[in-house]
Amino acid sequence: MNENKHKHLTRREFMDRTTRGVTAFVLGGVAGKVLFNGIKHERVWQIDPFKCVQCGKCATHCVLTHSASRCVHAYEVCGYCRICSGFFPTDVAVLDEGAENQICPVGAIKRTFVEEPYYEYTVDRDLCIGCARCVKGCTAHGNGSLYMQIQRDLCVNCNECSIALVCEGKAISRIAADVQYLKKGFVDNSEQVST
Repeated sequence: MNENKHKHLTRREFMDRTTRGVTAFVLGGVAGKVLFNGIKHERVWQIDPFKCVQCGKCATHCVLTHSASRCVHAYEVCGYCRICSGFFPTDVAVLDEGAENQICPVGAIKRTFVEEPYYEYTVDRDLCIGCARCVKGCTAHGNGSLYMQIQRDLCVNCNECSIALVCEGKAISRIAADVQYLKKGFVDNSEQVST
């Protein structure tokens, strides 16, 4: 006599085993995701202002119409000069703030009188095209308080930065997203992870 050696599950037992299996599957997926996120570090593009040679290619080689690379100002380094070499060309005939007497082709740098003989220079990020003309003047004849930086909120974080491919100073590298921008007046590359 052949007796059925398989035990038939009740509906309750079947549902209980299925619920435990689905729960284990979901918990395994969540644990895997947490581990993957812990291993994976988002990386972003950054310009090292100490290597930048102000070649102007940031403005012309970014995949965006308006480059994600813009001029930024290190106010703590700035001398608030009356004649800023990042604002006026070195051969300026008259200290007039007219467009013909400014280095910036789009008027992105604003000059504001503070008190004699000091002026404050601010960069309008929305107007800046990343040409680096002001940075070149400030670096060559000033204290270098103007420098180029890729704006993380504008950058689309391409797999291979098209600006980095043509950068004459090899100043662009990828760093961990949680690392601060490298700034002028701050020299600490210990946290940078470049490729």
